[in-house]
Amino acid sequence: MLLVVGRIGKPHGVRGEVTVEVRTDEPESRFAPGSVLTTEPGAKPANPAPGPGVPYQVPDRLTVESARWHQGHLLVAFEGVLDRDVAEALRGTLLVVDSAGVAPPEDPEEFHDHQLVGLAVVTPAGEHLGEVARIDHAPASDLLVLRRPEGRTALIPFVRAIVPEVDLAGGRVVVDPPGGLLDL
Repeated sequence: MLLVVGRIGKPHGVRGEVTVEVRTDEPESRFAPGSVLTTEPGAKPANPAPGPGVPYQVPDRLTVESARWHQGHLLVAFEGVLDRDVAEALRGTLLVVDSAGVAPPEDPEEFHDHQLVGLAVVTPAGEHLGEVARIDHAPASDLLVLRRPEGRTALIPFVRAIVPEVDLAGGRVVVDPPGGLLDL
């Protein structure tokens, strides 16, 4: 499974640096010099680049040459991206890594999104409520997006008071929702 770790934004300066919208908790390791990032397969349209009528094709992989923080934004230079025009052609490209290469969190109370998606959601009594469709990262807390058996969805705050147990080995998440939460 591919995990998005960033999205390339606008160019910064004239030497090919780009801003990156970070979507990982570990930007220092993901964007370390020498790191190779895969570009999302659907994000490789031919974009205009320098030269008369020559299209630029976003490569399958980009290698980080350097990365630095500037006014709260991550600026990244990729090997082979030497000017602003090519950097502009990368705008909107998603940067991904294979989940197989991502180590599990050291904290037993922490989970990667891909570990939770697809798990069965049950009450403490064992009643099947549905399955985790995705995780939404809201400012107050993460939300489990529950796909109910009848097809609709429900949002469950991913806090210990409501989600007392995550059993990865058993393939389930135990949820003790307050009354009415699943009806919203």
